[in-house]
Amino acid sequence: MTSSVSWGFLLLAGLCLLVPSGLAEDPQEDTAQDTSQHDLDHPAYLKITPNLAEFAFRLYRQLAHEFNTTNIFFSPVSIATAFAVLSLGAKADTHTQILEGLNLNLTETPEAEIHEAFQSLLHTLNKPANELQLTTGNGLFIAENLKLVEKFLGDVKNLYHSDAFSVNFSDTEGAKKYINDYVEKGTHGKIVDLVQDLDEDTVFALVNYIFFKGKWEKPFKAEDTTEEDFHVDEATTVKVPMMKRLGMFNIHHCEKLSSWVLTMEYLGNATAIFFLPDDGKLQHLENELTKEIVAKFLKNRERRSASLHFPRLSISGTYDLKTVLSKLGITKVFSNGADLSGVTEDAPLRLSKVRSP
Repeated sequence: MTSSVSWGFLLLAGLCLLVPSGLAEDPQEDTAQDTSQHDLDHPAYLKITPNLAEFAFRLYRQLAHEFNTTNIFFSPVSIATAFAVLSLGAKADTHTQILEGLNLNLTETPEAEIHEAFQSLLHTLNKPANELQLTTGNGLFIAENLKLVEKFLGDVKNLYHSDAFSVNFSDTEGAKKYINDYVEKGTHGKIVDLVQDLDEDTVFALVNYIFFKGKWEKPFKAEDTTEEDFHVDEATTVKVPMMKRLGMFNIHHCEKLSSWVLTMEYLGNATAIFFLPDDGKLQHLENELTKEIVAKFLKNRERRSASLHFPRLSISGTYDLKTVLSKLGITKVFSNGADLSGVTEDAPLRLSKVRSP
């Protein structure tokens, strides 16, 4: 089957957090596992975590610029994983741009090690733990008449543990329901209707989702939650449920960021970091914040007594990331000149849409 028109490819990255996110490693790892001590001390994902952290900050700054009047809520791990999967089937400039857009450098880390690192990261995220519930999933939704390259399909299944499904994309409503049901089930009903519309020429959809549920190491008491004022900006104040607790917290004021910094622990091995910028200093915080500064906060804890007032909140939204990612250098894959011949040789394929809820 040949065509002079590129078929559409939909990439979706989903995130569901029942409390703010954090990476989870199982502290009760079975020491009888057939794994060397070196692998335990130096897991493969450490090769790419600095790169992914830098990608996260670059993506955040671009999102902040594009959506400067709204809340921002996204999962850089989901987006990076989805594009890493896509890179398995990309060639030439399309391939190079995807990896460089994720801040991954093939001269520093061979491609095989990059995918091994993602495999290690997904394995770590999906380890069962009593205290934390964190799961990720990848799904390939393939048109019934589309034949994928066997190596791509095998690599995606083996390295990224992806499920593959045959879908009738000509039945637009049925295809949307099929994909949405998959994501809804994987996120325990928390992400619904991820796909709002499908282009007529879509023949392939790649979905990645993350679901996280955790409990604070030192929880807030429900009876201490009351309605209080929350200052959205200088002109807007709304009433919100405000959680309160008096105790010892890892909190301090950072002069470099002109912000208060709070780190809070979950049961299990996970930490959340919160930044409260001084009046008028949000853009300064966004410009100055780096992965090195975050690493410093995680390493150097300063505990002090504080009365913490913390808003209970819920955030949802959907982004079309095509424009944002294009400004990070990922452009070729969206054009008719995209080379995704490692995915399918049936006809030219291009990425038509990237959505993140």
